[in-house]
Amino acid sequence: MKLLVSSGDLAIPDNVKVEVKGRAVRVKGPRGTLQKDFRHLAVDMYLTEEDGEKKLKVECHFGKKKRLASIRTVVSHVQNLITGVTKGYEYKLRMVYAHFPVNINIDKKGTVLEIRNFLGEKRVRVVNMLPGVTVARSEGVKDELTVQGSDKENVSRSCALISQSCLVRDLDIRKFLDGIYVSEKGLLAKE
Repeated sequence: MKLLVSSGDLAIPDNVKVEVKGRAVRVKGPRGTLQKDFRHLAVDMYLTEEDGEKKLKVECHFGKKKRLASIRTVVSHVQNLITGVTKGYEYKLRMVYAHFPVNINIDKKGTVLEIRNFLGEKRVRVVNMLPGVTVARSEGVKDELTVQGSDKENVSRSCALISQSCLVRDLDIRKFLDGIYVSEKGLLAKE
């Protein structure tokens, strides 16, 4: 059944500036600027003001189930952008090994990660972080990495690149559990 009009809205904090042009959204905050393009979705987006509070309104006309689901998707993405420019994201990864200790080198101000001696292999695995993401060793915790950035997608994709570079091949993965795994996901600014 098609609904005449469906909408979702998102409150915008005072310290964040949101611009909507077409269906491209640009969010400016204390930690920088992020932008995302929603031109592939059939929704209307515009800024409104209710009771002195700025809101982003997302509407879909004559939408069926799939198109109505895209309203919440857009609202969630913009909420992630707002959280990124105000607080930032931090993921923690743990290096797991049974026999051969995994060595890591961090180069170019935390944008390049080199993984050595994984399962005793001579090959050096090089992982480049995505734009706006930095990696560092954790202070006080052995064999832990922290990946930080403003864009949630880039932070999580960088963690995925690190994890996927250390997959065990041609061996029984129930026995060889070596690798680098995401252990914690959270915000950079603790409350």
